[in-house]
Amino acid sequence: MGAALCLLSAACFGAMAVFGKLAYAEGVSPDALVLVRFALAAVLLAVLLVVRPGLRAMPTGTRTPRGRAAIGVLATAFALGAVGYATQASLYFAALERMGASLLSLIFYSYPLLVTLGAVLLGRDRLTAGRCAALAAASGGLVLVLAGAGGLDVDPVGAALGFGTALAYTVYILVADGVVGRLPPVLLAALVMTGAAVTLTVRGLVTGGIDLGFGPAAWFWLACIAVVSTVVAMLAFFAGLRRVGPSSAAILSTFEPVVTTALATLALGEFLTPVQVLGGLLVLSCVAIVQGLRPAGRDPAAADHRCAARDHVAVSRR
Repeated sequence: MGAALCLLSAACFGAMAVFGKLAYAEGVSPDALVLVRFALAAVLLAVLLVVRPGLRAMPTGTRTPRGRAAIGVLATAFALGAVGYATQASLYFAALERMGASLLSLIFYSYPLLVTLGAVLLGRDRLTAGRCAALAAASGGLVLVLAGAGGLDVDPVGAALGFGTALAYTVYILVADGVVGRLPPVLLAALVMTGAAVTLTVRGLVTGGIDLGFGPAAWFWLACIAVVSTVVAMLAFFAGLRRVGPSSAAILSTFEPVVTTALATLALGEFLTPVQVLGGLLVLSCVAIVQGLRPAGRDPAAADHRCAARDHVAVSRR
């Protein structure tokens, strides 16, 4: 059941790029898409916290911040959405407007490797021979993904936005590393979504407003992104995580771009060249290797904290 729940979560997350493309076809702009997604998700998570008070409690044995510390943690969580996640999601859906869902998914999925490299540079992890090999192979895989387009056009701006998305998400995760173990996961997700929605609302008002006058079909796809690819995906991941642990859950999440590619082929008529498929498989295999590596001598407390950060990836995946 745990593995099935993690795969369900990956499938829900993987469908988001396709839902986004279908929303664009109905006249939805990237700015309207991210605003509606975060606003709906924030409302749904708030309702869930009211209906299920137990979700507001910290896990047994975890210290709950109090007083000024609690205010600081809540403010940081809100800022993660208002600054980090709003930026990352805006870049993602701007890239999606310019390039195919399959290619963007493979480019974006370089973020676990970037997180590993960032953790090494910050002194939070060790650069082992296995990590070096995985990083080198993943870099080669990304080169194959971009260079193997054949007769397909790769928008350089879209590709740059895609890499920017992975980089922004990497910074977001590394910053969130200090917060994830101090708030209940669903409460943290609600704060992040609310922060992002507030930022995007203010930005829309400053830039002249966001057109939300699209038809029922557009609202349906937006609801799919908010409900299926955000709330359900997150809750399924947490449920699976409790059963299989963080390492297995992270490895099972590599199913996500496979779902995106399959759905993009069926629903959008997108196709990857054989070279791109080979590059994508190389990236995904390296992600699985990196997630499964356990360097010797790591401090158990630090390892537990890092696991919490990895768990948080599901709170706001794209």
